[in-house]
Amino acid sequence: MNELLRPCRNVFVTFRKICLDRRVFNLFLAIAIGTLSGLGAVLFHHILQGAQYAFYQESGDILGFYGGLARWKLFLLPALGGLIVGIIVRYGASEAKGHGVPEVMSALTLKGGRIRKRVALVKIIASAVCIGSGGSSGREGPMVQIGSSVGSTLGQLFRVPVMEQRTMVGCGAAAGIAATFNAPIAGTLFALEILVGDFGLSSFSPVVLSSVTATAISRAYWGDLPTFNLPLYEIHSFWEYGIYPFLGILAGLAAVLFISVLYASEDFFERLALPDWTKPGLGGLLLGSVLFFFPHVFGVGYGSMNLALHGRLPGLMLLALVFAKVIATSCTLGSGGSGGIFAPSLFIGAMTGGFFGWLAMLLFPGYVAPSGAYALVGMGAVVAGTTQAPITAILILFEMTGDYKIILPMMITCIIATLTASAIKSGSIYTLKLKKRGIDISGGLEQNILRTLRVGSFMYKGPATIPEDMLLIDIIQTFRSDDASYLHVLDDKGLLAGIISFRDIRPYMNEECFGKGTTAGKICTKAPVTVTPQDSIQSALAIMGQHGISQLPVVESGGTRRLLGTLPQRDVLAAYDKAVLKREIQES
Repeated sequence: MNELLRPCRNVFVTFRKICLDRRVFNLFLAIAIGTLSGLGAVLFHHILQGAQYAFYQESGDILGFYGGLARWKLFLLPALGGLIVGIIVRYGASEAKGHGVPEVMSALTLKGGRIRKRVALVKIIASAVCIGSGGSSGREGPMVQIGSSVGSTLGQLFRVPVMEQRTMVGCGAAAGIAATFNAPIAGTLFALEILVGDFGLSSFSPVVLSSVTATAISRAYWGDLPTFNLPLYEIHSFWEYGIYPFLGILAGLAAVLFISVLYASEDFFERLALPDWTKPGLGGLLLGSVLFFFPHVFGVGYGSMNLALHGRLPGLMLLALVFAKVIATSCTLGSGGSGGIFAPSLFIGAMTGGFFGWLAMLLFPGYVAPSGAYALVGMGAVVAGTTQAPITAILILFEMTGDYKIILPMMITCIIATLTASAIKSGSIYTLKLKKRGIDISGGLEQNILRTLRVGSFMYKGPATIPEDMLLIDIIQTFRSDDASYLHVLDDKGLLAGIISFRDIRPYMNEECFGKGTTAGKICTKAPVTVTPQDSIQSALAIMGQHGISQLPVVESGGTRRLLGTLPQRDVLAAYDKAVLKREIQES
């Protein structure tokens, strides 16, 4: 009997080991995140349609009902929607303001992927009201933040480690993009390329599963159809490949224009002496004046993009809509509205590419594809320029259209657009927003906090010191007795003359140097870099990074070089962690 039960017992033991394995558990957690994020995308879609119907008694594209719409509604309803959004954000969650992705990046960098639980619900409502009332923004930013909030909440619920928590947030972001655009591959690449920054198997596998799960749910509701219906496009001539690089340069410049105007608008609204919750209403009023002349820029704008892709808009109208969309989106998001920048980037790219194609047809009739082909390539190029993520841009356009024939021009144009934009702007539309707040994504530190901390509050006031004439044998003994990483060399007036590390004395550890009576004054590094007690921790860290050192002497201000203490890097980081914890406690 035991012989018969042993195989069953072995199977059970193996199954239990697999189920208890952390990596397998994370895969099940990723599926749960994908499921909830996919359902969140469906919920957001219905709430958005309901919000638009509440404002305009219509739920389709603006171009379908604009003719019968009272013009006063385009002035007042976006302003009303903005006021509602301002109140929701003010009393719900401040993170719901803006385009969402920088908030997720900040949480990943500074908070270990922890996002407040209420953010998902507040973001759904705020973004639905904003876009539904006519706000010029996209659905992907809200869905990234909603999905990331779901991933963060489940990760905290099951107490996953910090590194795995970051992956769970990435799972939610990928699921949000995948469900919004029916693009599981692009959703995966977006999360890994822009947010998580890790393509290892431990991150890649959960993100893929989450993205696929969310896509399956969205397809169950809306079907497996591309976002845009395209006519058949082909490259008319080999020489046409020589035209697309110029489109890449133009798209890169359009991306820079969009980023610059958006953040100039943010600065303008921040300087206004008005309560923050009223500013989206003012932005909505300014948006209404743009919608009066250009209703095409209402909301997400897929209808107008389809017109550009089919070559049904005049060339000068295409050019005008580039500027109209930039201004409309800047009024919406710059004032504190809620939505994403992905759809506006697609819109600006479609109009930029369409205008470029229109010019190409005028200059080279019969030798180039219709303007719609350039509109399609322009969509990906401007997205690549704004996000500086060309792989994601290429894949998302491929999945949204299902057209492989345009992939080669898309690759050329997206790369050149990214290079053009990055040559002018030192970051993407996401990272530049964080830099404006003083957050360094690459270093994982919040510069605003570092600026407020002073060296004098955290320096060690008992540094190891030796006189200039101390002999080498005594220097070695001092290193051993004081257990110091550095010895500070003082001259006969007690002022800092130099600094010695144990690495500095190694070349002198021979019989000849011992016999000659080599002193500290000969060995030390003369005139070392120093800081004063009034300097900020930010500048101290910058000096450490620039010179590759882990400790700085602290001297009196005024250039006297009188030694007051020393600032080890570990104390700097400990001070930073303490300040961040204090701020998080105050915010909570």
